[in-house]
Amino acid sequence: MSIKLYNTLTRSKETFQPVHEGEVRMYVCGPTTYNYIHLGNARPIVVFDTVRRYFTYRGYRVTYVSNFTDVDDKIINRSHEEGKTAAEVAQFYIDAFFEDTGKLNILPADKNPRVSEHMQEIINFVQELIDAGYAYALDNGDVYFAVRKYEDYGQLSGRNIDELMAGARVDVDEKKHDPLDFALWKSAKPGEPAWESPWGQGRPGWHIECSAMSRAYLGQTFDIHGGGQDLIFPHHENEIAQSCSASHAPMARYWMHNGFITINEEKMSKSLGNFFLLREILDKFPGDVVRYYLLSVHYRSPLDFDDAKIEAAARGLDRLKNAYHNLVAAQATADGGAGAPEATLRRQLAEVKTNFEAGMDDDFNTALGLSALFDLARDVNTYLREEDHEKAALKEAQDLFDSLLYVFGLDFEAPGTDDALADDLMALLIDLRAQARADKQFALADAIRDRLKDLGIVLEDGKNGTTWKQAH
Repeated sequence: MSIKLYNTLTRSKETFQPVHEGEVRMYVCGPTTYNYIHLGNARPIVVFDTVRRYFTYRGYRVTYVSNFTDVDDKIINRSHEEGKTAAEVAQFYIDAFFEDTGKLNILPADKNPRVSEHMQEIINFVQELIDAGYAYALDNGDVYFAVRKYEDYGQLSGRNIDELMAGARVDVDEKKHDPLDFALWKSAKPGEPAWESPWGQGRPGWHIECSAMSRAYLGQTFDIHGGGQDLIFPHHENEIAQSCSASHAPMARYWMHNGFITINEEKMSKSLGNFFLLREILDKFPGDVVRYYLLSVHYRSPLDFDDAKIEAAARGLDRLKNAYHNLVAAQATADGGAGAPEATLRRQLAEVKTNFEAGMDDDFNTALGLSALFDLARDVNTYLREEDHEKAALKEAQDLFDSLLYVFGLDFEAPGTDDALADDLMALLIDLRAQARADKQFALADAIRDRLKDLGIVLEDGKNGTTWKQAH
């Protein structure tokens, strides 16, 4: 079955056809590095990391590029406020970005290009647009893109150029040829970082950076350009205008945009002041819970935020963890032979895999993908209630579990983590309790059980031994 994805450019689901067979090249817009990222910023990071993982699961070779905007008005303003250089401000928040997203188990990008390190590529791109007649330089050193020269302007956002003109602010820069034209290069102002260019000292406009850097690493036409819904206009619209004007070829075959995170059904954003920093949320909830929560609905749907919904996500994740841990533990004592229960389990594993891929192939529907994962947990729990277990069947179930967890960026058994240590400590306590019961020290055995319950750990005694889980 082929992967289908929703292309914002055509407003339809399309069967994915890569530019190069067996290869996926993705560019995802990264943060402007003047502040810590908030939960709304984290959603595209998790979404497109998961898209990347699923392509890998499907056997594609993926090249993943995500930029840092480290030259921007907001960074300059923050540098003045803090008495630092713009470069120092940008580096601080880039470091914070990696610290925060590391807790979400985000795979490292193949490239994280920075604007400040690609100035020559940007200047060359601007010059190409001037030479082709799509841009013009003013006497003061500013360079603008002539929007009306690009006939397909508005194709991504569906906006009509005459309607845009009616709402344009003509007083922004009266020297512009047209109020709709946007800056490619800004002349230097006192106290701001600047670079030498054919038009004098200055720095890039916002939109040109992604056109230049994506071409540098992924080529003239690549497969997928991703980002949040808020980037459709003007950022991605302007990227298309620049790139297509320079190359007369599509910039990207597919444009993907995730929906907003809302607070009481209002978009979360810094400008509205209704945002929660990701690191604040990670102080309250583990990274895997936050990641699971962000993937609990389809990426194009809005996701409303409150603590109760993340707490519900934590409970759901614990159900999966408990099934997985019991599955791993059962392999140590498995000695049964193949029979009807194993045949049933193998049939169920095949169904889970089919359903998982059907959901994810349909525009990366993580809600359906997670539903298949819960079906797997249910089937595993049912099988574990059998008297005897075949080790090979348990290993097949774990292999499938592992491959699905990889796609969602969830790792239940990372060696050397606190989870592994907790498993070892719990095994020790369970053994001590079992010995106390064997020695008829029932008060001690009950005290171990009750104390663990007070700590949120529930022991369950079954015919195959004692297992544990976290309670909520």
